[in-house]
Amino acid sequence: MSDRPETDAATPPPARRNFYGRVHGKTLRGSQKTYLAEDLAALSLAGVTIADNPARQVLDLAALFGDRPLWLEVGFGGGEHLVHMAARYPDIALIGCEPFVNGIAMLLGKIRTAGVTNLRIHPGDVRDLFDVLPDACLDKAFLNYPDPWPKARHHRRRFVTQGYLQLLARVMKPGAEFRVATDIPDYVRQTLEEVPQAGFDLVSQAGLGAAWDDWLSTRYEQKALREGRDPHYVTFRRAG
Repeated sequence: MSDRPETDAATPPPARRNFYGRVHGKTLRGSQKTYLAEDLAALSLAGVTIADNPARQVLDLAALFGDRPLWLEVGFGGGEHLVHMAARYPDIALIGCEPFVNGIAMLLGKIRTAGVTNLRIHPGDVRDLFDVLPDACLDKAFLNYPDPWPKARHHRRRFVTQGYLQLLARVMKPGAEFRVATDIPDYVRQTLEEVPQAGFDLVSQAGLGAAWDDWLSTRYEQKALREGRDPHYVTFRRAG
């Protein structure tokens, strides 16, 4: 880690943040417990949580990843898209954030199978990672099938709100791409309203059959299709 320069200062985070998503699900299989015990520590980014970095010193990304472009996936679910991207783009460095233990265990199994070595994990709240990333360090970010929080009173918990988006905007390079995939029309509505307010320009909005060229359909997308919900693919670029 390196000290954050004065020009890159950030307001210290609160001692405790509200987190509303699931952390644990159904009982893990024996193999998944093994993955967590044997692989998670080596793949996890050090110095992200408030507990292990109370001064919120900025991560030294050059020491971690060299000079490779850096991509981020927020909420990687079962990890299939993240591993797919790591395998397809071996010269890119990727970080995946996910607090859900079952999803983390699934990702670790996929990493073992694929043998990819160019990704790291933050098994927790993405806001803690945003605190310690330097300005304009990300070349691309993905938000695939995020928790829809369907009740109106819970829409403020969605990622596509200014509390998250302003943090994301700070760490993305000018011209960096932000992709959003969802099967919830109201999530699309809020995405189109909120993301431009955070300093992003809309590039494209597409529906079923018009995903990105390197898109891998996830288990969440397949579930949506089985249940009659159509995917939406929205692309933004960081202004500036």
